[in-house]
This record gives sequence, structure tokens and C-alpha cells, in this order.
Amino acid sequence: MKLRLLSILSLALLTTPGFAQPKPAPKKAATPSGTKLVEKVTKQPGQLLIPYEKYVLPNGLTLIISEDHSDPLVHVDVTYHVGSAREQIGKSGFAHFFEHMMFQGSDHVGDQQHFKLVTAAGGSLNGTTNQDRTNYFETLPSNQLETGLWLEADRMGFLLDAVSQKKFEIQRATVKNERGQNYDNRPYGLAQEYIAKTLYPYGHPYSWLTIGYLEDLDRSDVNDLKNFFLRWYGPNNATLTVGGDVQPARVVKLVEKYFGPIKRGPAVAKAKLPAPVLSTDRYVSYQDNVRFPMLQVVFPTVPHGHPDELPLDALADIMGNGRNSLLYKNLVKNQLAVQAQSYQQNSELGGQFAFVALPFPGKSLDSLETIVRNTMTEFERRGVTDEDLQRFKAQLEAQRVNGLASVQGKVSQLASYQTFFGNPNYLTVETKELKALTKADVQRAYDKYLRGKHAVILSVVPKTGSVAAAKPDNYTIDKAGYKAPDYGYEGLKYVKALDTFDRGKQPAAGANPVVKVPVLYQETLANGLKIVGTQNTEIPAVTMRLTIRGGHRLEQALPGKAGIAELTANLLNEGSEKYTSEQMAAALDKLGSRVSVSGDDNETTVYVQSLTAQLPATLALLEQRLLHPRFDPQDFARLKKQQLEKISNFTTQPAVIADLTYNKLLYGPNNIAGTAVAGTTASVSSLTLDDVKNFYNQYYAPNVSYLVVVGDVDQKTLAPQLGFLRDWARKDVTVPGDVAGGQPDKTTVYFVNKPGAAQSEIRVGYLTDLPYDATGPYYRAYLANYLLGGAFNSRLNLNLRENKGYTYGARSGFNSSRYVGPFTAQAGVRANATAASVKEFMSEITNYPNGISDEELAFLQSSVGQSDALRYETGQQKAGFLARLVEYNLEPSYVQQQSDILKALKKEDVQAAARKYLPADKMYIVVVGDRDKAFPRLSELGYPVVELDLEGNRVAAATAASPIPVAAPVDEKTKSKTDGGKIKTKTKKGKS
Repeated sequence: MKLRLLSILSLALLTTPGFAQPKPAPKKAATPSGTKLVEKVTKQPGQLLIPYEKYVLPNGLTLIISEDHSDPLVHVDVTYHVGSAREQIGKSGFAHFFEHMMFQGSDHVGDQQHFKLVTAAGGSLNGTTNQDRTNYFETLPSNQLETGLWLEADRMGFLLDAVSQKKFEIQRATVKNERGQNYDNRPYGLAQEYIAKTLYPYGHPYSWLTIGYLEDLDRSDVNDLKNFFLRWYGPNNATLTVGGDVQPARVVKLVEKYFGPIKRGPAVAKAKLPAPVLSTDRYVSYQDNVRFPMLQVVFPTVPHGHPDELPLDALADIMGNGRNSLLYKNLVKNQLAVQAQSYQQNSELGGQFAFVALPFPGKSLDSLETIVRNTMTEFERRGVTDEDLQRFKAQLEAQRVNGLASVQGKVSQLASYQTFFGNPNYLTVETKELKALTKADVQRAYDKYLRGKHAVILSVVPKTGSVAAAKPDNYTIDKAGYKAPDYGYEGLKYVKALDTFDRGKQPAAGANPVVKVPVLYQETLANGLKIVGTQNTEIPAVTMRLTIRGGHRLEQALPGKAGIAELTANLLNEGSEKYTSEQMAAALDKLGSRVSVSGDDNETTVYVQSLTAQLPATLALLEQRLLHPRFDPQDFARLKKQQLEKISNFTTQPAVIADLTYNKLLYGPNNIAGTAVAGTTASVSSLTLDDVKNFYNQYYAPNVSYLVVVGDVDQKTLAPQLGFLRDWARKDVTVPGDVAGGQPDKTTVYFVNKPGAAQSEIRVGYLTDLPYDATGPYYRAYLANYLLGGAFNSRLNLNLRENKGYTYGARSGFNSSRYVGPFTAQAGVRANATAASVKEFMSEITNYPNGISDEELAFLQSSVGQSDALRYETGQQKAGFLARLVEYNLEPSYVQQQSDILKALKKEDVQAAARKYLPADKMYIVVVGDRDKAFPRLSELGYPVVELDLEGNRVAAATAASPIPVAAPVDEKTKSKTDGGKIKTKTKKGKS
């Protein structure tokens, strides 16, 4: 199902009678500063919605406040109604580039301090840009509200004098690295770029992507960027939304103080452009470093908010979402395609409906297009069924309810509704539309936008030349008649606000909020299954997570069976004794529920999401999926084939190659952890259905499992619904322990050539002797690493990203579980800065044990110490917390123990941990990149260099004659002037 920009977080149940109506503002609704209360929406009995108050300041800033005391935190969002659609030919990427510049400091906030101050306050932050808007947001403990508002106001009103040429150049390099990592170096990363410039006329602001073109970034200058800010970043083109543990009256006063003096910007008229008209089918293609070719068939549709948007969403769901869709039946089920789906995407100025399919090797794209066209004809004959509509409505309803889980979700929803519709309460419109949606509406949408209409047909073909495009390219961009828009950049002046207070003084924080660790209930069943839960009535939904210990690690005792844990989990996601795969999917969709099984490094996880009202029916399906799998031979054959293709596809992705190579070095040939969770081509090829059945029967057991439950259900009500778990039979299961990995005698570079890679992937580290613990050496190592590579303002990220411009992001961490794990520092870096980047990694790691400053210690204690307010908000966060308690046999009081350790931490403690756990002289350095660009100068770093092939076998080696000190300055001459499927790798997130 399409996750719509505004609808995914909508917040009203379809079954709720009536809607909340805005209350008119009192006649005298203006504050002494002239701020006007426009409307107030309150929660009515039996409703689920976001209550809010809406104000408008004299300078045109819209303020929305949503009071919510369920958690001691606050979310601040500033959305500017400007995205890449306000750019023009030759100047693409400005909106996104400017998003980066907004984090580089302002008059009263130092360079790179925005991230540091928010992180030090225990918060998180980011910014995003799309075609139509740019938003900046912080989630903070509620005592830090004023700091968040002060920061956002300062960059709204006092930015430009702090914009320097140096910052400009660094962020230009960072944006280039982002494009390299997320587009140029990613399989199919350029597909949407080709679609955009083929679907829309030359000069249409949707004819390029938000990231823009490198040549446009190269020709831009500081003045271009300053004019962009002056034109679009006025308070009258912004919505400030504040939600969470706040008092509205106080928020209004603070907003008037910090934002009120900022001058109104130029007026911004709402843009509107006609939909593109295709007079014939447009065929276009390009070559990519992919294993599977890809076909997209894309039709122009309608802008966001159009009455036909929802019927088109339903149409996309019916035709290409899930096991009951037509595309799945015609392409995936019969093993003609690895993936096939349809989606519907709407933006402010237009929309598109797309069919996407990746055929198995050996299948031609022209035959694939024929199947897609025949699928459309089949829909014309078949039409829309009552069940189609029921499934779609139930799923969208569940998405809307689950959108209530976080204050960020609520705030971003309000901000989006206000930005695009001028109505924060627009969810009532969407809810009415969903209730009123009929089969005839969906059929009408198909007839109007797809039947007999022309489309863009994109072929992405492998560089090997093994597959031809669906048809030869027949479209040439017509540049005639283009006239650059006049956006009014002439004569813009920068006028700063005049204040009656010292804006340079950072606001003091209030007392730290009291964070309540969830109240728990626990039970251990007679068969050994542990159940831990907590009730939370904030939304009518329940999250459950069943963990079955073992997973990929069990394959240590099953030579030649690598990949069986993942294959078994995938097969459980199909049918059961009572339901076929399609029937199971339909039953879950009708409930708006999810029951999914996944195999991982050390466990198999069963994830359950359900509305409270549908929980009994969802648990009945869980019983079928978990305890009565179907093990259908056809499902097995299809999933086995998909897993083999997934393994073959690893070699197309530099980041995956780096992870797999690194793991092989860390764990050695005798530890299953050195093999991909998906297994190898040889091991998976040998697996049989009986192997899967035996694995399930032997290792899926309650006595090595635990269940965590979070949500709107109490223990008394839940217990009888879980009765089927009491009948789950115990088994004699032994999970293998650790097997010693390989420790390097000296730091060595291992290079893997990936021809054509736009970036190089770097991994640096070693296998520690630290299993996870909450309050012992592992926790102290986690604290020690925080300043090195655990925060945005860490030494690694500031050096490689913010100072050098080599990467989009660099990080490091300790990643252990019950079993010892590695310390890893990593980044994707600009190809021609590969050796320089390795040098900087090793310089930071080598020098870090020399000690930290008082300021760094204070930052560490403040940042980690205040972050608890953000840790237990959503159902998934609470479930993760409960799972950790069971997995590591912890008491909830460990949180306080961590706090005590942190408060008592000294600089010498960090230094001692760094010396002990950062052996810079005995680490693996893995580099994956294009040899011609990345390999030169690696041998000059002073480390032995070993070349490996894609399988990890040695192909060449070279040793440096004389080492260069790793702390030596970087040669500035090396600095430039400026999921074809989800792959599971072995990298884990660090735990604290």
C-alpha cells in the first residue's frame, strides 16, 4: 500500500461517529503582541484525533500547538513551503543544499553547534527536503523546549551573515557525497531521475529530483544560496508546529519572543501547473550495475489532495500490493519476477501511477511489459471486488491509528496538513473520503487515468549487456519554448530583527523531566515461554514481539546448511495448515494487522501489530502462522529461488560487499557469523523442504523463546487469548556458543575492486572480547565511543563530513549481543578521497586514547543522560526495552544504574576504555571501491595492502615500504573543488 505523504499518519478511526469541529476563535483572540488565535480543535468522546490550537503572528508565521502529556518530551517542527519545485533549469538542488546550510550556524549559534546543542540536551534532530516543502525538526526532553525554539528562530532570522564560502564548499561536497551514496552508487538509484525527466516537460520543476544535478551544484555560488533564503524562508511562508508535554500559553509567549521580531518575507503564491500530456508511449533506458533488470510503466495522474487520489491509491493496492494483487499472481507467484508491485505517488503539482517489476535473469523486458499490459486488461475484465475494498480500507485505517504512536508523527501530520491545505484538521476530510470510497470510484479512476492512456516505460538494464530494453528509446527532450520563471530574486534585502533581549544567551533548561519506565507484568509458562508486558492505552493498538533464540547462529551446528534459518522464517510467512499464502494475507489485510517472521543473526523474530479490537482474530492467525505452517512445496521452490538470487545480487552493492568481506575477516572460516544470514549459493542450493521442516521442528521451541507485549490490553484480558502458546511443546534445544574469530597481528588494508563504484566503502575495526552488558565493560566502551563516532558531533563525523567533505556521514560503535561483537568505524566516501579518508579514520582512532576535554565529557554526560525521555515513547520502543530486559536478564533498575555510572564518569575513565578497546595497531581495514580511483595511495599509508576478490579470496598483496604517520595533514590536492531489494547484512546497531 502506498504510504501517502499526509495520510499515513492520519489519526481518526473509520468507525468513530462524527468528527471534531474547530471551535471559532473568541472575538478578542489577539495577544498583546498581536498574535491571533484562529481556531481550537478539541478531542470529543470516542474520537481519535490530534487536538490543537492554531495561531497566526503579525509577521505571518502560522503556529500550531498540540498539547500531549503522555510522554515527557516535545517535538518542534518548522516547515517552509518551498522545495525543489521552486527551482529552475540550471539551478537544481538548491532547496536541498540550503537544508544542509541551515545546520551550519547562525549569528548566535556557533558553527556546527545546532546538532551539538540538541544532542547535548538529550534530543534528536534532522531536516528533510522534497519537491514541495522543507522541514526542520527536533525531539527534545520537555524541559528543553525553549532551546529548540531559540535555535529554530535564530536560523530563520539570523542566518546569512554566518554563511561563509568555506561552509558553502564543505556542504556542497557533502551533498555530492549524498548523491553518490544514495543515487549514483546505489542499484536503480537513477531510475526516478530518468522517469522524472521523461514524464514531465522540459523546465517543469518535477523534471529533476530534489537532490539536483552535480553540474548545477558546481555552478552555484554563495549569493545564489542567499537569494534562495531571502525569497522563500520568511515566516509568512512557514508553519511552526509544537507538540508534546507543553502548556500552550507558554509556547505562544516563547514563540512571540523568539519569532515575533523576525520580519515578514516576500509573498509566496501557490503554484499550479497542468498535468503532463503524453501523445504516445515514451520508451527510455539506461545501463546500471545491477543483476536484475527493471521495468517501470508510469502514468501521469493527479496532484495531492485531488478527489481521485484515494481511488488511485486503492487501485494501486489492488493491482500490485501483497499476495492477493494481480501483479503478484501474474509475476511473482509463478516465478517470472523477483519483485512486482504498483504504487501511486502524489505531490503538490502532480502525481504518477507506476508498475514496477524485476524479472529473474533470463526473462526479457519486452515480455515483462506484455504481462503488465495483460494484467491491466485482466483488471478491466475482473473489476473491483468487495473484498478488495475491505482490505484496502482496513489497512489504511490501521496505518492511521498507528500514526498516533509518537509525538513526532502527530506534529508532522499537523504541519503537512497546514502547509498544503491550510487546515491542520484535514484528516476529517480524508476520513470521510475513505468511508465514502466505492468500487465504482476505483473503476472510474482506472478508466480515467490508465485505460488506453500513454505511459513512460523505463528499462534499467545490466551493464553486461545481457538484457535488452523493452523497446528502443524513442523520446528526446524538447527544450523549445522553455522560459525560466521569474521568482522575484531581484532587489531582495536582508533585514535582521530588532530585539529587546539578548538573543545571544542560550535559554536555561528547566528541571529534567521524570522519565517513567513502563510498569511491567511477567509470567513464565510451564513450557518455559517467558511473557513480559506493559499496558499503554494511548492508542487502541497492540505491538507484540516473539523472539526465538538461535537464528543464523544455529547453523554453526549444521555444516553446509547456511541460510536455512532465513529460508525457514520466510516460509512461515506464507501459508498455514488452514490457509493458503493468499488466504492468510487476505485475512490479515482485512483486519489491518501484521504477523511477520524474520530470521536474523542470533534469533528468529515474530512481529505482531494489531488494532485492539482485532487482537483476538490476529492472534488466531498468529497461532496458524507459528504453530501450523503449511510448508507448501511450490512456496518453498519460489522462496529458495528468490534467496539464491538475493545472494547473487550481493555483488552489485559495494556496501554489502564491504560488510561481508569485513565479517569474513572478523570471524574467520569456522564461525557461522562470518557467513551472510542468507547463506551462500552452494549452501542454499543444497537445502530441501525436509531440511526446513526439520529445522522448524527441532529449533522452534517455547523454552528458548520470550514474548513481549505492549499496548492497549491488560494481562487479565490477554492471558486467555494466548492459550495456544501454553500448548507449544518444549524441545531440547542447544544454541551454539561463541567460536573464536581471527585477530590481526597488525593493522592491514584489504581492498576489493568494484569497477564503476561511485564511492568507496570503508570498514575499520576488530572483533572485541566484549559481549553485551548494561552496566559493565561493554556499557563503558559504548560511552567511550560516543565522542569518537557515536553522535553527529563525534570526532569522526565532524572530521570526515563537516571539515573535509569526504563523506555523507561517518560513525563508529561497539556492536555485541549475548555474543562478542566487533568495534567498527565506517563510511561511504568520495572515491578520490579513499586513502585520505582511511588516513583520517586511523588518525582519529589512534589519537582518541590520548584523552578528551572537559567540554567533551560534559557533552557526553548531558547528551546520554537526558536522552531517556525519548527512549520509551512508541510501542516498538517499549517492546525493544522489554525484550532487552528478558534477553539479558536485567531488572528495570538498570536504567538508573547506567545513570549513576554516567554521572560519576571521569575523563580518565573514557581514556582508559579507549586505550583498552581501541587497538589501532591491530585492526582490519576493508576498502571496497573502483580500483582506478580508490586504490592509488593506499600503499602509502604504512599498512600492508592485500587485494581480495568478491568471495574474499586473496588475489594480490603489497606492503608499504615506509609508513606515513597517520596524523599527518591530508594532501588537499586529493580534495575535489567541490533497495533493488532489502539486503540483510551482519552490521548491528550499538546498544546502550
